[in-house]
Amino acid sequence: MKQDNPLLDNSKLPLWSQIKPEHITPALDVVLQENRDWLQQALTVDTRFTWNNLVAPLNEASNWLERTWSPVSHLNAVVNTDELRKEYNSNLPRLSDYHTEMGQNAALYAAIRSIRAQDDTLDSAQQKSLDDSLLGFKLSGVALPEAQKERFREISQQLSQLNSRFSDNVLDATNAWVKQITDVTELAGLPESALEMAAQTAKQRDMQGWVLTLQFPSYFPVLTYADNRALRAEMYRAYTTRASELGANPDWDNTAVMRDILRLRQEEAALLGYANYAELSLATKMAESPQQVLEFLADLAHKAKPFAEQEFAEVGEFARTLGIDEVEAWDVAYVSEKMKQARFDFSEEDLKPYFSADRVISGLFTLVEKLFGVRIEQQQAHIDLWHSDVRFYLVYDRTGTVQACFYLDLYARQHKRGGAWMSDFCGRFRRQDGLQIPVAFMTCNGSPPVGDKPALFTHDEVVTLFHEFGHGLHHMLTQVDYPDIAGINGVEWDAVELPSQFMENWCWERSVLDMIAAHWQTGEPLPENLYQKMQAARHFQTAMATVRQLEFALFDMRLHLDPQAAEPGRLEAIRAEVQQQVAVIKPPVFNRMPHSFTHVFAGGYAAGYYSYKWAEVLSADAFARFEEEGLFNAGVGEAFLNEVLAVGGSRKAMESFVAFRGRKPSVDALLRHNGLAV
Repeated sequence: MKQDNPLLDNSKLPLWSQIKPEHITPALDVVLQENRDWLQQALTVDTRFTWNNLVAPLNEASNWLERTWSPVSHLNAVVNTDELRKEYNSNLPRLSDYHTEMGQNAALYAAIRSIRAQDDTLDSAQQKSLDDSLLGFKLSGVALPEAQKERFREISQQLSQLNSRFSDNVLDATNAWVKQITDVTELAGLPESALEMAAQTAKQRDMQGWVLTLQFPSYFPVLTYADNRALRAEMYRAYTTRASELGANPDWDNTAVMRDILRLRQEEAALLGYANYAELSLATKMAESPQQVLEFLADLAHKAKPFAEQEFAEVGEFARTLGIDEVEAWDVAYVSEKMKQARFDFSEEDLKPYFSADRVISGLFTLVEKLFGVRIEQQQAHIDLWHSDVRFYLVYDRTGTVQACFYLDLYARQHKRGGAWMSDFCGRFRRQDGLQIPVAFMTCNGSPPVGDKPALFTHDEVVTLFHEFGHGLHHMLTQVDYPDIAGINGVEWDAVELPSQFMENWCWERSVLDMIAAHWQTGEPLPENLYQKMQAARHFQTAMATVRQLEFALFDMRLHLDPQAAEPGRLEAIRAEVQQQVAVIKPPVFNRMPHSFTHVFAGGYAAGYYSYKWAEVLSADAFARFEEEGLFNAGVGEAFLNEVLAVGGSRKAMESFVAFRGRKPSVDALLRHNGLAV
C-alpha cells in the first residue's frame, strides 16, 4: 500500500529509520508505472506542447523518482548491508531501462524540439534546459534504428550493474582486511591519536590490543608515521591490491569488471557515432576535444615534472640518513614526513588538537555567512537520521527564510564507502504547489571521536570538508527554479569542481584559521609560530602531488581514447606509458591502483578525471580576485554568489566565470598556489 511505504511519502524529509529493503521494489513499481502512464497519456493528447503542459509535469515526474530513489542510493553508500545491497542492485536495471526508454522516446523528443523551436516566451534558462535535454536525447540514442536502440538499452543496463559491482568489490575488500597487533612496540612512531583509534577499533570488534584497517584514517597514519617498515609494506600492499587478483578474495577481483566496463563504453560510443568513449564523454563538457585535454595535461606535466623530480631526489637523499638505501613506495610518506619535521620543525599531527570537528564546522559556517550572507543552524528535534553521528542543518537566506537544508556525515566507519562526496535528496524546483528547497547529503570519512576526546581532524581532512561544502553551496544556494539546471545540474562536469576547489583555498588563510582552529582543551588560537611553519611547509612536495593527479587524469583519458583498452594487457600498457611520461614515484609491480579507481569505474568521472585540474585553474583564478580586492570584500562575495553559485547550470560555465572574473581564466594563479611559478 502506498501510504505504508516511507519511500512514497513525498511531503517531507526521508524517514530513514523506517526505510527497509523490502520497501524499495514496491516503491519503484508505483513511481515508474505512474510516470509511464502519465507520459503516454500526455503525448497522445492532440495539443500544441508548451513548457507548462509538458516540461513542467515531466520535471514533476523526474522529481518524484529522484525523491524516491536518492534515499535508497544514499543508504547503500553509508550503511551498506547485504539485504539493502541486494535490493539496490536488483533495481538498477529497471532504473536504467526507464531512463533509456525516456531518452529514446521519439514522440517526447519531437515534442521537446517543437517547444524549443516555436515557444518564444521561453526565458534563457528554459532555453538552456531544453538544449541540454535535446543533447541528452541524442546521447541516449533517440535517432538509432530499433535494433541498435535495443542494444544501447542492454549496454546501459549492464554498465549500471557493473559500476555498482566495481564499487561493492572495493567496499568489501576494504572492510575485510584487518590486522590485529598485540605488541605495541610494533606500532612505534605512531602518534597518540592513531594508537587511541586503533585501540578503540579493537574494542569495538571485541579484540585485544590494537586493530588496523584499510579505512583511510587508520591506513594513512601507518604509512606516514610507523617506524616498522615491514608493517608499512604489508599495509601498502593490502591497500593497493584491494579488489584485484592479488587480493584476499577472488570474488572481489575487479579485473574482468573493468574490461567489461571499457568494452561496453566503447561499444556505446561507437553506436552513437563517436570514435571512442572520450569523445562521447566530452560532448557535455567545457573541453572541446580529447586532444585539447591531453595538451592541457601535458603542458601542466611539463611545468611540474622537473620540480617533482627534484623533490623526489631529495626524498632519496634524506632516506639514506634514516638508513633506507632504496626508497620503496611504502617509504615515501614516512620519509617525507620525517623530512618535513626536520626542515620545518612541523608535522600535520601538530595541528590536530586545533581542529576539533565542532570548531571547524562552526568556523566554516561563519565564513560562509561572511561571504554569502547565509546563516546555518543545526536542528536536532524531530529529525530522523541514518546514524547517530549524522547532523542536520537549515540554511537561512538574508531575509531569514529557509533556503536549503543538509545532512552532514563526517566520520569513517564500517559499511560506509570510502572517500568524500556531496549528493542530494532533491534540488530547487518551483512547483505548482510552491517552492521545493534543495536538500543535500555531505559525506566525509574523517577521523572519528576517540574515547572522551572530540573528533580531531588533520588539516587535509579540514580541506576535504571545505571541498565538499563547496559542492553543497553550489547545490543549495542556486536561484534557478528548473530542476535539471538548478545547482550543479546542467553544469559541465569539468566545471563542477570550481566551487569545491575554490572553498579549499580558505583553509590556508590566517583570518579563516582563526575562525576554524582553537585548541580543543584550552581554546587557545593556532599559535603564530605553528601557523608560520604550516605556511612554510605548504608547498612541500606540491609538484609530486601535482604529477600524481596528472598521472590519474592522463591514464583515465588515454584509457577511454583507446578503442582496444578492454583487450588483455592493454590497460596495464597504457598505465605504464603514462607513468613513464609523468610519474616520479614508480610503484611496485603488484600495485593495482586501477582496481579501486572508483571515480572512473563507478563514479561518473570516466574520461573526466582531468576535471579536477581543469577546474582548479578556474578556482585558483576565481580566488585570486578575493586576494586582489579583499578576502571578505562583500561585493566580491556577492558577485561569486550571483554569477557562479546562484546561476547553477542555467548558462555555460565559461559565461559564468567571465561574468565573475571579467575575463577568461588564466593558469598563473594555479601555478602560484602550487608553488610552481617560475
